[in-house]
Amino acid sequence: MSKKYVIAVSGGVDSVVLLHMLTRLPGVELVVAHFDHGIRDDSSSDALFVANLARKYDLPFESKREELGKGASEDQARTRRYEFLRNVAQKHKAKIVTAHHADDAVETVAINLTRGTGWRGLAVLDSEIIRPLLDMSKHDILDYAKKHQLDWREDSTNASDDYLRNRIRQKTHIIEDDKKRQILALRNHQLGLKKQINEEVIRLVGEGPDYNRHFFIQADPKTALECLRYITQARLTRPQLGRVLIAIKTAKPGATYEAGDAVEFRFTSRNFTVKLVK
Repeated sequence: MSKKYVIAVSGGVDSVVLLHMLTRLPGVELVVAHFDHGIRDDSSSDALFVANLARKYDLPFESKREELGKGASEDQARTRRYEFLRNVAQKHKAKIVTAHHADDAVETVAINLTRGTGWRGLAVLDSEIIRPLLDMSKHDILDYAKKHQLDWREDSTNASDDYLRNRIRQKTHIIEDDKKRQILALRNHQLGLKKQINEEVIRLVGEGPDYNRHFFIQADPKTALECLRYITQARLTRPQLGRVLIAIKTAKPGATYEAGDAVEFRFTSRNFTVKLVK
C-alpha cells in the first residue's frame, strides 16, 4: 500500500486537524495541496495560511488558483478541486486524503435524498479517496483542535444560504447523535450492497474494455442500466444512460456515440467499447 499521500488542506479546522494527525504517523510522505476557487475575495489569505502551514511541518506544497467567480456552483467548484487533486496525486504517485467527517456524510446523504437519487444516495463518500475522519464528528474535530491549540481559517461562505449544503447543514446539525449514528450505519450497509452489486455486474458483463451488445439488448432495462452505470463510472445521468442503451441496440458497426460528460462509445457489429476521457 502506498505511504505517500496528497492531503487536501483548505485551511479550515477539519483539514488542519487531519494534517496535524497525519504528521504524527511514522513512515509516511505527505504533500499539502490547496485549491483556491477564486470565489471569495479573501481566498488568497487561505492559500497563504496553508502555505505557511506546510512550511511549518516542512512538507511540499502544491497550490492552484482559478477565477471561478462568486456565481460558481458547488458542483463546479468540487469538480475543479478534484481535478487539481488528482493531477497532484498523479504527479507525486500518491493517494488523495481528504478531511470529510461523519457530519459531512450525514449532510451528503440528506442532499442526495432531496435530489431523489434513490438508494445510491445513501452510499456516499465511496471512492478511491481516503477519508480517515469519517468516524469523527465535527464536535470531536473541534475538541481535537482546541486540545492541540491549532489555528485555522473560517470560510465566510459557510454562513451563506446561497449554497445547498449550508442550508442542509442548518437542519442536520440539530439531529440527535443517536439518529446520526443510525444514518451512518445505514450508509455502511448500503456501501456493502453497492459492492455486491458491482461484483455481480462484473460477473455479468466482464471487466472490459469490450462489452457484448447482445447482452444489453436482451437484458431487462433495469439490469442493463445498472451495468452501464457501473462501466461508465457513474458519470452519466439516468436519461443519458437510457439514450446509450438505445444506441447499443441500434448503432451501426463503426459508429461512435458521444454520451456526454466525456464518455464515448464505439461500436462493432457484436461489441462496444467505452472511452472515459479525463
